[in-house]
Amino acid sequence: MTKSHDESATPVHLARIGGDGIGPEVVDAAVRVVDAVCGDRIEWVDAEMGWRTFERTGSALPEATIEVLEGCAGALFGAVSSPSHAVDGYRSPIVELRRRMDLYANVRPLRGGAVDAVVVRENTEGLYSGRERWEREGEVAVAERVISRLATERIVHFACELAQSRAGHRGRRPLLTVVHKANVLRLSDGLFRETALDVASGFPEIEVEEQLVDSMVYRMILEPERYDVIVAPNLYGDILSDAGAALVGGLGIVGSANCGERFCLAEPVHGSAPDIAGRGIANPIAAVSAAALLLQRVGLTRQAVRVGELVAGHHKNGPRTPDQDGDATTGDVVGDLLRRV
Repeated sequence: MTKSHDESATPVHLARIGGDGIGPEVVDAAVRVVDAVCGDRIEWVDAEMGWRTFERTGSALPEATIEVLEGCAGALFGAVSSPSHAVDGYRSPIVELRRRMDLYANVRPLRGGAVDAVVVRENTEGLYSGRERWEREGEVAVAERVISRLATERIVHFACELAQSRAGHRGRRPLLTVVHKANVLRLSDGLFRETALDVASGFPEIEVEEQLVDSMVYRMILEPERYDVIVAPNLYGDILSDAGAALVGGLGIVGSANCGERFCLAEPVHGSAPDIAGRGIANPIAAVSAAALLLQRVGLTRQAVRVGELVAGHHKNGPRTPDQDGDATTGDVVGDLLRRV
């Protein structure tokens, strides 16, 4: 599931995008750790997107940013703040970037204690396809949920290949859990279910099971250790991965990667947390974990493993930020990681 990269080749070009709130703080922290591990293997270029960018330029995702990203193998993104009400001209830059760069797979590993699973979420359609309209303005709003065979085939194929790559990782046969609600949404989720099972049948070495999304949340809480790779449509995957983060220590330590065929955007799963922005207490571990996923995806596997080892060592006995019931600062955590390098 990663691209190969010649260790003697020219540096890998990656973009760093701070975004809003605590985003710039945690991205800067992660870049320091990555640079300490990778040395001159990475060349960073700065780009921008988010609510602050929209307020200044009128676009949350400027064309100049797209041009920068098209010249990179991937990017590390911090967080985005979005208005809670409709604003003319504003559209989520993350949703738009996923569409523009065809980042069809959202990958969120969940590791902690006995839990070692990955949620693979279809990233381009579902309820997040952006098709909303007024049926009666101010009275009835309608959102269209889109499920296609093509998008389902490629996300399930991605999930199956990921499960294959983890074979033996847990000491037992790879397991793919297909999540849907086809008993109610018979056409859309019915298509997702039918297509997913058809694709998975081409991977006989993988055990395949189905779960309705509501019972999946229940079972994840009761027995999270049984899961391996979980594949789901957009909204379900979003909910399951956030719920799973609570099982392994919270949103402050979980990273994610938005993957396409030629580009990867990695980001922490937490939000912009404007209430603590600028106070120096944001937990950078989720951004560092996201950076490890980015390194893995662009082919710097050895460096990705090393960053993961630093995070694992920090989890055992490193200083804790307030979200982890400690009083450490962002700088304290970065210092601990750098000492481990």
